[in-house]
Amino acid sequence: MKNSKINFPRTLALRGGCGVFVLPLLFALPACGQSKAARSAATPASLEQRAEANLKAARENPLQLRHFLRNMPKGGDLHNHLSGAVYAESWIRAGAEDHLCVDVVKLAFTKAQALPSGGAEQNACGEGKVPAEAALKHQELYDALVDAFSMRGFVPSPGVTGHDHFFDTFAKFGGTDHRHVGEWIDEVATRAAAQNEQYLELMHTPDFSHTAAIAKEIGWREDFGSLREALLARGLRDDLAVAKTAVDQAEELRAKREHCGQADAAAACGVQIRYLCQVLRGFPKEQVFAQTLLCFETAAADARFVGVNLVMPEDGYTAMNDYALHMRMVGFLRRLYPKIHVSLHAGEIAPGLVPYEGLCCHVRLAVEEAHAERIGHGVDVMYEDHPHALLKEMAAKHVMVEISQTSNDLILGVGGKEHPFLMYKMFGVPMALATDDEGVSRIDLTHEYVRAVESYDLHYADLKRMVRTSVEHSFLPGESLWSAADTFTRVVAACSHDTPGAERPSAACTAFLKGSERAQQQWELERRFHAFEAGL
Repeated sequence: MKNSKINFPRTLALRGGCGVFVLPLLFALPACGQSKAARSAATPASLEQRAEANLKAARENPLQLRHFLRNMPKGGDLHNHLSGAVYAESWIRAGAEDHLCVDVVKLAFTKAQALPSGGAEQNACGEGKVPAEAALKHQELYDALVDAFSMRGFVPSPGVTGHDHFFDTFAKFGGTDHRHVGEWIDEVATRAAAQNEQYLELMHTPDFSHTAAIAKEIGWREDFGSLREALLARGLRDDLAVAKTAVDQAEELRAKREHCGQADAAAACGVQIRYLCQVLRGFPKEQVFAQTLLCFETAAADARFVGVNLVMPEDGYTAMNDYALHMRMVGFLRRLYPKIHVSLHAGEIAPGLVPYEGLCCHVRLAVEEAHAERIGHGVDVMYEDHPHALLKEMAAKHVMVEISQTSNDLILGVGGKEHPFLMYKMFGVPMALATDDEGVSRIDLTHEYVRAVESYDLHYADLKRMVRTSVEHSFLPGESLWSAADTFTRVVAACSHDTPGAERPSAACTAFLKGSERAQQQWELERRFHAFEAGL
């Protein structure tokens, strides 16, 4: 049967030839004497050896290391809060466009007040506040807002830790109109495309005001089944249409800004985006259950929402006090909605932030009680009860950990050898690097790869494995391209006679890929790896 051609999105033109690096790569010189065709025809092993040699040379210069890693394919960012990914400068612009005000003491957005004047109504900011537009004319205010909305220039002071400042930013830049969500998605996708990323799972909280109201009216019930039925009977599903409409509008604006489907389409159009529905764990238990139910229902009704996650500081009183209850809630709903995926913030705590007793079991409960498929952060794992057994269990169950080094350092003060990265690696627990809140942290995903290489002396094969892991553990529907979980050496039978990432896969492989969105992204990743490595 004649081979079929699959056209995958190509979002980044990688530089080839010998002029890519400024460092003297003496061991890579033979490749420079080869033609482009000869380099492209090299074996995968030789291409990886060349990439390792380039990485080794790039280590000698931090700027060159970033250049190398920025161009390297990175697969997906699976732990990315949409609101936290937006840079402060964008929030300020939006606040000005929305005619918000700034509390000059708190350095936070506030709504303008409607004040009577001569029988008419006029908007005013009030005492101690100025229009947000003022920041665009006064550099001192602009700089102060950037610092308040992010970790830029932050220095701990008595009573104000990195943890406090980090989480306080979200309340400070809140209040902009929802019409900007499409702009935020475009911003994050554009940044991802520029770094050779191809897939994002953005955490986003749909409007749940109606759900919270009926949860308050019904109150708490220990019987999860009864509480669920009561919430559904009171119209919880009415919020599904609201969520769908909001995402429809946001994605329409994103596509318009990026000129998707047009001749001048931006590279960002090729970045596939799905959403994780966020649950706010710091509220009363009846509201947390109701919002968790809403998220499961949303994901069941809208394929763009591929999973559920619980957010807000894990060390907060309610989050700590109700943690085991929350895990039972998720476990209960997972049994009712078995097709809905779950990734959970778990173990984003450290000694000193909570009592040692509080470090006993958050990751374990997320794995065993809530049956989470992925763990966000997992920083306290070595302080949990029987940590080695837990690590072995996670490896055996293929529970992936979303590693966010900069976030863990800024919020928890945990980094380098104090971070469990090497423990997860030692026990074979799947890992992938993620940004968490790149706007608040003032970073990007490339920064996290640079940090990992510098902190843990990683080789190219280590990086390639984590990149592949990011797509392998995405919540996209369909079978994996790889025949064994987390073993990236052999593809499924349908594609066994093909070179992964080839432009013209066989008919059998083409049919397989068409039936799996996840495998399509994995095939595209292999294509990108080959292009990157052959171009060195």
